[in-house]
Amino acid sequence: MKSRTPRPQSATSIGAAPIDDQTLRMRNYVITMGIRLGCFVCMFVFQPVGWHTAVLAIGAIFLPYVAVIIVNQAQSGDVAEAERPEIAIDAAAPVTRDDAEQSRVIRISESDDRGAAA
Repeated sequence: MKSRTPRPQSATSIGAAPIDDQTLRMRNYVITMGIRLGCFVCMFVFQPVGWHTAVLAIGAIFLPYVAVIIVNQAQSGDVAEAERPEIAIDAAAPVTRDDAEQSRVIRISESDDRGAAA
C-alpha cells in the first residue's frame, strides 16, 4: 500500500489549481465509467441469467449517477487550513512596574536648564 504524504499547508484558503481539479475529476469519472462498462459487458457474458446478472444491471444503471456525485465531490474537504501562528507562540508575561524599576534599562529625561541660570 502506498503511503500518502501529508498535503503542504496552505497560506490561503484557495483550492487546488483548476487544471489539477479537472484532472482529478476526469480520472475519477473515467474509472467509474470503466467499472460501468465492465458491469454492462459482464451482464451479457455471464450465462445463465441469475442474481449476478441483476446486480450487474443495477451497477450499469446507477453507476452514472454515482460517478457524477463522486466527481462533484472531488474537491470538497481537501483544502488544508492555514494555522494561526499566534496560537502556537507563547506570549511573554506582561511587564509590571516593579519589573521595570528592577531592570537595567537606562532612562533619560530632559529638563530645561536655560531658565535656571543667574
